[in-house]
Amino acid sequence: MSDRETKPPQKGGWAKISRPLVFWGLIFLTSLLLFSMMDARTGATEELTYTEFSRELERGNILEVTLADGAMVEGVLKAPIRGERGEIESFETHLPVRDSEVLLERLEQQGVTISARDAGRDWTAILLGILPWILIIGIWIFILKQMQSGGSKAFQFGKSKAKLLSPDRPKVTFEDVAGAVEAKYELQEIVDFLRDPKQFSRLGGRIPKGALLVGPPGTGKTLLARAVAGEAERPFFSMSGSDFVEMFVGVGASRVRDLFEQGKAQAPCIIFIDEIDAVGRHRGAGVGGGHDEREQTLNQLLVEMDGFEANDGVILIAATNRPDVLDPALLRPGRFDRQIMVDTPDLKGREGILQVHMAKVPVAEDVDVTAIARGTPGMSGADLANLVNEAALLAARKGHEQVLNRDFEEAKDKVMLGAERRSMVLSEAERRLTAYHEAGHAVVALRFPGLDPLHKVTIIPRGRALGITASLPEEDRHSYSRDYLFARLVMLYGGRVAEEMIFGADKVTTGAGNDIERATSMARRMVTQFGMSDRVGPMAIEESEQEVFLGRDLSQGRKVSEQTAQLVDSEVKRMLDDAYERAREILTEHRDLMEEMALALLDRESIDRDEIEALSRGETLPPLPAASPPTTTEIAPQAATAADGGREEERDREGEEAETRLSGAVARDRSGSDAAPQHGGERAEPDASR
Repeated sequence: MSDRETKPPQKGGWAKISRPLVFWGLIFLTSLLLFSMMDARTGATEELTYTEFSRELERGNILEVTLADGAMVEGVLKAPIRGERGEIESFETHLPVRDSEVLLERLEQQGVTISARDAGRDWTAILLGILPWILIIGIWIFILKQMQSGGSKAFQFGKSKAKLLSPDRPKVTFEDVAGAVEAKYELQEIVDFLRDPKQFSRLGGRIPKGALLVGPPGTGKTLLARAVAGEAERPFFSMSGSDFVEMFVGVGASRVRDLFEQGKAQAPCIIFIDEIDAVGRHRGAGVGGGHDEREQTLNQLLVEMDGFEANDGVILIAATNRPDVLDPALLRPGRFDRQIMVDTPDLKGREGILQVHMAKVPVAEDVDVTAIARGTPGMSGADLANLVNEAALLAARKGHEQVLNRDFEEAKDKVMLGAERRSMVLSEAERRLTAYHEAGHAVVALRFPGLDPLHKVTIIPRGRALGITASLPEEDRHSYSRDYLFARLVMLYGGRVAEEMIFGADKVTTGAGNDIERATSMARRMVTQFGMSDRVGPMAIEESEQEVFLGRDLSQGRKVSEQTAQLVDSEVKRMLDDAYERAREILTEHRDLMEEMALALLDRESIDRDEIEALSRGETLPPLPAASPPTTTEIAPQAATAADGGREEERDREGEEAETRLSGAVARDRSGSDAAPQHGGERAEPDASR
């Protein structure tokens, strides 16, 4: 969220500082007044004992006295005497005998002026006794109010952490969102209702109480919610699902109540909860007893959305990329009436997203937005934004005034295939092995019908890969045929077959380890999930993958007989053997093309689509331009020697699999296994559950 988004109206910084200053200033002034009163009361007056009073009376040093209720004498001396705090001019003495006539006679004999008064109440003494307690109680009340109003978080656990978008923030509208036409259309109705509710209510219609935005990461779900806030021009509360959870029991439910109370106070309004799966997970999934704070929070959320009390005017919008883990009660109509799918954009959507982001950078005239969009299948909006940013950084690094088309092509390869690692020096034997491995993949992709066109073949290390064979579909794919999947199996085995043909069966390496793993997984899914085996038939043998801690796998599951399991294994083995033999037939028939492509890779390290098509037609590639003289920044020879010495040990380790979203990307990672790097295209293993 933007840093301009603020919480519900708060007082300024001076207001936060002024209250404590005023409070402590009052305490200081009160204390000063207290000490002044004590000094005024005791200033030159000192209490004398009755013996000292009697002695001064005998000396005739008393000028006048005042009898207070016959129990105390307040008087003035004719001549000051020395006391504990200096000279004493006035005094007071408590009499041992009340209303003593003997004392009156003595005073008259000495000619002392006598007066009397009623003692009444000593308000000064009373105030001095009460004032400390008043100060203590006042300080305690002030501390409690500060704790409740923000001075401490001890009393804020039950308060909602929702942020209210301030009106002065830059507005995001639907014009800033590209590639989500259907989602914008669904959300537009909510915006129209907030602007003119009578348009829908006049025919008895009811606006949806909730809309759930569902889609992969990076597709713009949060951006759509911000656009709704900008379009509706109504109070918009935003909160993350994790903000409901705290270490104290009952805090989550209290925050849900407080959130909807704020919403009702400013209805009609919108409440947006991002990543709602943090609080809305399936109930009853835990194994064992005990109180579940998350379930209590979810129960309160269910009640607030559609419970006994009416909740009109509060529209809840939530976003998640894990709808499979949400509780069914949360998804029913009346709570989330609409589930809006925000999927990865198609060709037209990618073109629109690129135009939105390219408008923020200076783009050269040679940049073809449509071509870039066609070459980035499966990329989300976040991936495309990253691509434009990488192109701008590359152009700035090279000193260009504008972002050129070659900057976008280089950025696309970096994002989709991984960054080049030219500092990684390979031995000649390793380069030759990698070149033939990638040439095997490429020849199968060229000569087996039904596969996607090749985009690039390289033996330059990228990311964790030593070499990559990447292909891009000509159009977006949404379903996959059996012929296409079998062709993918044949392509995956092209690298291993090429190694065997050139170096011998006893010289094969771990380079095809990941190829074999991916091919086996794909073949098993074809048999058990897609019904693409004639012997097994259209029968689902295995359940689709479920989360371990959802609790569903504890009570559900399909049992498979031993005979069926053996049949599945035999069909998977048959498919893989057929693909392996088909790859061998293709490479045997087109061995000359494989040799030419491997030599071109050893010479150029990378060949693009035009060069691949030229080799496929039997043409000879033009010679490379003369290389520039080496500089002092090149890799030292001893670094190459160290790298060569470590290759044998690395080849013995099985490489990790890196998922790819390029339709035909096959990469050979640094440990020798084929791994396709992560990027923004389609998955190498198509998923039929669209």
